[in-house]
Amino acid sequence: MTTHTAAYTPLPIPPAALAELRLSDDSGRPLRPYVAREDGIPYDSVGSPLRCCLRTVEAGERIALVSYAPLRRWAAATGAEPGAYDEAGPVFIHAEDCGGPQEPEGGRGYPFARPGALRTLRRYDAGGRIVGGRLFEIPEDAGAGFDRALGEAFAEPDVALVHVRALEYGCFLFEVRRP
Repeated sequence: MTTHTAAYTPLPIPPAALAELRLSDDSGRPLRPYVAREDGIPYDSVGSPLRCCLRTVEAGERIALVSYAPLRRWAAATGAEPGAYDEAGPVFIHAEDCGGPQEPEGGRGYPFARPGALRTLRRYDAGGRIVGGRLFEIPEDAGAGFDRALGEAFAEPDVALVHVRALEYGCFLFEVRRP
């Protein structure tokens, strides 16, 4: 159960983007859904982050691994021009609409917040350019640690949004926008 209510809002992939990704991903590939299995076939996905609902994959769920370009989609909605900072990477999503994140009892904390895990908090300005970043090791009090790190990011007036990424693979986990 989550007991820490996040000071900032972690955002999943937006529903309109998910609808498009379920047809064709951001690299132009059609959706190839499969059932997540404990034996890791066809992908080792059980326990991996789902970017549609901000929780981990459970065995037996119908999911897909798709290419997602979060900055490109944000830029299209805001008129930003990220240029060379635009990038696409692999993310797991449910193959069908899952309704997005569910509010846990006690309030929403930060997803995928295992103490000791390493994250990169990549900062972008309103034009879609990288204006900084930070390596972040999730502390025992994950919620308070994320609050501090994101507060530090948004203390910089040029920061419009932050992408939280897994350090190991560089995968996009979730986005936080300036409050």
